[in-house]
Amino acid sequence: MEKQEILKEISEAVINFDASKARKLCRKALDMGILPYEIIINGMAKGMEQVSKKYEKGDYYLSELIIAGDTMKQALEVVEPYLKHEGEKRRGTVVIGTVQGDLHDIGKHIFGNLLRGEGFNVVDLGFDVSSKSFADEVERSKPEILGMSSLITTTMTSMAETMAELEKREIRKNVKVIIGGAAVDRAYASKIGADAAAKDAVEGVSICKDWVAK
Repeated sequence: MEKQEILKEISEAVINFDASKARKLCRKALDMGILPYEIIINGMAKGMEQVSKKYEKGDYYLSELIIAGDTMKQALEVVEPYLKHEGEKRRGTVVIGTVQGDLHDIGKHIFGNLLRGEGFNVVDLGFDVSSKSFADEVERSKPEILGMSSLITTTMTSMAETMAELEKREIRKNVKVIIGGAAVDRAYASKIGADAAAKDAVEGVSICKDWVAK
């Protein structure tokens, strides 16, 4: 089986909610020597992109969106151990979370795992995270980077609220801020005073690596 073929099959397994097949294909892809991040970004994530489009068109409902997300999470369990490099010097700490009002966490989950694979310590606050919780964790963990995710436009304002909270507590200057998700772009990052916006998890990790040298 060719590389592109198996990645396409992994994508289709996510679209069709076939967790068992997705896991088997991920193991096979790893055995073929395909890099873990490629399996995630060019396999599973491509499938979730299609699921999201089907949801937006009304072809899939919320229940199917959730099932697809669970399918991907089960497949991620196969690949995640290969992303971790235990014992390496840590690059720094990144606090991540999906903003208040948004329950999507697949993209954020991928971002966090890729960061761990690159040697970062990751504090994952989960989803529906308030501006107060983000700021509290920045004060507690003193991370080099804060990453916020938003997939729906109605929750974008939560990012601006978090930026305001960081400024209010006078801790904004101590942390780089990167935002991501379907709802945001570089223009919005500039508008709210974030340092960067990433179009996907791979670009986000690349930006974080540039910010924090080993």
